[in-house]
Amino acid sequence: MDPVTQSIVDRGDLAHLALFLWASAASGLLAWTTRELARSNRRFCDFVAAIAKLNSIFGQS
Repeated sequence: MDPVTQSIVDRGDLAHLALFLWASAASGLLAWTTRELARSNRRFCDFVAAIAKLNSIFGQS
């Protein structure tokens, strides 16, 4: 077992370890969600630009 984890287990701080793991996972999911949202917005902007280009090709304004 990792020395840090073993130290926590020896002192009986399992709740702190569980809280740290939960907070780390939640932060990781937040970062992943934010990155995916930014990618989604970029794809939507590309889609809108393509529609605008098609509208200008077909002479609509």
